[in-house]
Amino acid sequence: MIPSEVFKGVDLKALRAGSLIYVETKSRRYRIEFLGGHAIRISGHPELCPDPELAQLQGSLDNAGVVEMDLIEPGMRLIFILNNHRPVTTSRVLTVHVDESTPVQPESSPSIH
Repeated sequence: MIPSEVFKGVDLKALRAGSLIYVETKSRRYRIEFLGGHAIRISGHPELCPDPELAQLQGSLDNAGVVEMDLIEPGMRLIFILNNHRPVTTSRVLTVHVDESTPVQPESSPSIH
């Protein structure tokens, strides 16, 4: 994978822990630190996650209401769960940018289930 690239879609199973994902939706720009599995640290919403918050990334929701697990794709809506209980569905994803060139060092190994 090229260290820094704009993708049509991102399969989380292909990313290494520490990768940064930048997602632009119709209304926000999110910065996601991929921690491995479904664990992420996300910021970009002024009320829900203005600073990086631990969350679980579920995947993307298509126009028919089908969830594509482990996938972030333009034209779909991103779904994540904050604080192990608050589901968040974003506006439509416009672009996805992945940067694997400088993996983020996790502050600790989060235990998100």
